[in-house]
Amino acid sequence: MFPWLWFFAPRIQLPYSGPLSQTVEPNTSWFFGAIPPNAGDGEMESKAFDIASYGRQLGLITEVLLGSIGNDTIEPEHARESLARLKKIYLEIEALKAERDLSLADQATALLEKLRAADPAQLAQVLERFAPPRLPSPS
Repeated sequence: MFPWLWFFAPRIQLPYSGPLSQTVEPNTSWFFGAIPPNAGDGEMESKAFDIASYGRQLGLITEVLLGSIGNDTIEPEHARESLARLKKIYLEIEALKAERDLSLADQATALLEKLRAADPAQLAQVLERFAPPRLPSPS
């Protein structure tokens, strides 16, 4: 049997009567996605942030600076510890940069190898574009 007045039957949903799944993991990629492409490498900034946050880095720099001034704000031993931590952070970030540079060179080489196999003429054009300028020959 089909009810004649079916459009008058309201659909009522009580709390917790629908689907209850949700993502709980916070999405913080917006922070590093906001770095303009010409301002630096967002992926590298994210990795550096994982080593030490900007606030931690600035705090260590402040402690070293105040300790080097010689006033009574920061103990000299505490300033030396901060300097050691700052050097460690610096070396870790420099290692990340070196690793990235190697991987960029490897990626470029792999792409040039693919281009050589697919179209040697285009490879010659690309290499000519990046070749150093030729000096004029003396006449």
